[in-house]
Amino acid sequence: MKLDILAIGVHPDDVELSCAGTLLRHLDLGKTVGILDLTRGELGSRGTADTRDIEAQDSANILGIEYRKNAKMADGFFSHSPDNVKKIVAYIRETRPEIVLANAISDRHPDHGRAAKLIADACFYAGLVKIETIDEQGRTQEPWRPKAVYHYIQDHNLVPDFVVDISPYMDKKIESILAYKTQFYDPNAKDTSMPSTPISSKAFFDFLKAKGTAYGRIANFEFAEGYQVARTPGVKNLFDLI
Repeated sequence: MKLDILAIGVHPDDVELSCAGTLLRHLDLGKTVGILDLTRGELGSRGTADTRDIEAQDSANILGIEYRKNAKMADGFFSHSPDNVKKIVAYIRETRPEIVLANAISDRHPDHGRAAKLIADACFYAGLVKIETIDEQGRTQEPWRPKAVYHYIQDHNLVPDFVVDISPYMDKKIESILAYKTQFYDPNAKDTSMPSTPISSKAFFDFLKAKGTAYGRIANFEFAEGYQVARTPGVKNLFDLI
């Protein structure tokens, strides 16, 4: 499947929390979009890897995304190794995205920054002819390098290099997050024995909306998602920046 945008997150729900609104906007623009989760989130305090698998697919269905895969790296213990780089390279060559959205360059969770570097490096190496990867049918893949890698902002309130207007999509974004019933506040939850976490309270969604409002205010949008770049983007027309 040829994608316009591949959103990569080290944990299932990273994408929903940080760039679901951006994906929804571009789906409405007729772009093809997919998600790659690097781990199954098996170290999460709540739920299990199996429940996260189900929740991730439920969320993809809500967003209307057909392509979602999991690289099954080790949550918390993945490394910047040749094997892991080549795993991501294979997915990039499979989907041939123009744009890759990746974890935050720096964040509260140490996995996020490590994944950001791993993903960005894999996007570069995916374009090298002498790095060989095989697809699921055993065929040699052709090199492919995305035109851009943008790092979505996660928990830390980083200064964005640009923001994307998600005003019409905030409610759908929240709906996609709520698909992770074991991870976030659920007033109908039957299991009350799960530990509390920074994201499991009802107040977390107030924070999420406030953050969207804060990033939106910069550009006079109601809600926005913020991004940072490692390479300065260029434009051919100043009016593209309005």
